[in-house]
Amino acid sequence: MNRPTLEVGDVFRKYTPAFLDRYESVLSTEQRRVLKDLALCRTAALGGHVEECDQCGQQRIAYNSCRNRHCPKCQAMARARWMADRAKELLPVEYFHVVFTLPDDLAPLGLQNPRVVYNLLFQAAAQTMLQLAADPKHLGANIGFLAVLHTWGQNLHVHPHLHCVVPGGGIALDGSRWVSSRPGFFLPVRVMSRLFRGKFVAFLDEAFHGEHLRLHGQLQGLADAKAFQKLLDQLRAKEWVVYAKPPFGGPGQVLKYLARYTHRVAISNHRLIKMEDDKVFFHYKDYADEQAQKVMSLDAVEFMRRFLQHVVPKGFMRIRHFGFLANRFRAEKLKRCRELLQNAEEPQSASAPRRELAPDTAAELPVERHRCPHCGSGRMIIVERFERGSSPATRCSEPACVDNTS
Repeated sequence: MNRPTLEVGDVFRKYTPAFLDRYESVLSTEQRRVLKDLALCRTAALGGHVEECDQCGQQRIAYNSCRNRHCPKCQAMARARWMADRAKELLPVEYFHVVFTLPDDLAPLGLQNPRVVYNLLFQAAAQTMLQLAADPKHLGANIGFLAVLHTWGQNLHVHPHLHCVVPGGGIALDGSRWVSSRPGFFLPVRVMSRLFRGKFVAFLDEAFHGEHLRLHGQLQGLADAKAFQKLLDQLRAKEWVVYAKPPFGGPGQVLKYLARYTHRVAISNHRLIKMEDDKVFFHYKDYADEQAQKVMSLDAVEFMRRFLQHVVPKGFMRIRHFGFLANRFRAEKLKRCRELLQNAEEPQSASAPRRELAPDTAAELPVERHRCPHCGSGRMIIVERFERGSSPATRCSEPACVDNTS
């Protein structure tokens, strides 16, 4: 894939002084780190090395990456490694995609209390699915799933939601057999929505009375117990959005989905169009207009503000596993799932999982990094390393030899 003509780092490099003039006093430590890292990513400021093809002699400079998890340029390799592990865990069953969304009323609260509010989102969604699936009136099984937090919408406004990927079935409550969900149907959406709402509001009430919420600035009024209770009543009166998308066609499509969503940041460089007259122009999908592709422009400083709203606290896990996919017992539970599926009288799916990545998914992941981009057959070997802020002594065979691998 060709390098985008404009990158988030370009915006940060040019407009950081103007941004700090306006917002420096309210930035968190993590946001300051992102602001710095993205501006320096894959520039001479971080140092790097020179590579040479062992077949054709082509050379290129590869600058070091910042490795910040919010950087659009640093996610591809981390995603590839993570995906290879997930490929080994797929089961030969139908997979479902369920999305849990918080109401817009909670966006300001999430901005001031990201660790608390987003943890409650994971907790409420996970308990909802685990409880309903275990109910004999629905599935009567212990299920497993992974959930990925996204906090943004297409326009970069705060829009917290969880994407959950769930195998269609689970281990019977007595552990004796595999219980399959109905073809094309996992759990009733309306029941999930109302149970999710009830759990989240109850957890939020506990967080307030436990004094775990920071309420200042525009939210200072909510520090009053009556005002906060009024917010909870408003939340209970709303219909919350839980969306069950059509099931995936097979494990290969599950991997294709995960490759797109798991290590995504607020906006990719490929959505950016241009930077002009102190504005940033980018593509976005307008869901209110049948998902039409449109162009939005934002003041550059406002673009940076919106991007940095989606920086999660240090150590916060955006990808989590639950049920039989929980980290502690995953290998043991998956082994049991496969045993039960092999013993099942009816095949669970015509699409059995493969040990390797499905071809359509592998195409979306980075090409082997060390393959020569010039001849396609040789391997790039490091011939020189240079420190931060310095330049390589080796003269590359072509002027434009910066490594643009993302």
